[in-house]
Amino acid sequence: MSTATALARPGQVLADLLPASRVRDAALVVGGAALTGLAAQLAVPVPGSPVPVTGQTFAALLVGTTLGARRGVFALALYALAGLAGLPWFAAGGSGLTVSFGYVLGMLLAAVAVGSLARRGADRSTWRTAGTMLLGEAIIYAVGVPYLALAADMSLSAAVAAGLTPFLIGDAVKAALAMGVLPTAWKLVKR
Repeated sequence: MSTATALARPGQVLADLLPASRVRDAALVVGGAALTGLAAQLAVPVPGSPVPVTGQTFAALLVGTTLGARRGVFALALYALAGLAGLPWFAAGGSGLTVSFGYVLGMLLAAVAVGSLARRGADRSTWRTAGTMLLGEAIIYAVGVPYLALAADMSLSAAVAAGLTPFLIGDAVKAALAMGVLPTAWKLVKR
């Protein structure tokens, strides 16, 4: 039995398989924030929407799931605070209180939810991972779309049309990627 197999037990997330230390946790938090910031730069404008398609939400959900709720929310809080402080790593190099900042706030809550579910094993099978990712996406939209409506002075229906509908196919693709990546990582650990 390998060390990773011996360590992989219920109540753990993938990050827990690394040797425990405060340095590890700090590195994971900083790394999670950096991954989210880098993924936000993969941005494709959406015609008629002030919100681009990015890799940011996928990275945030992956961070929450692999790091767990506590480290995941710290990583996303660091990401949010650095962006608010002026580091240009929100979507497409933005910073500060952009019209899409509500999605960042939603990512904080989603990281807690998906991280908590991952501790219960929701990232170890294909269909449970899909459900976990879809729940995380729903949380992001539940905060992001109303914020977009307020920040961009749109009606809620216009915000749904500009900040939700164009992203559903991409989110299905992101959920499919997670369905493959996370359970596969756990299977590799068990070997």
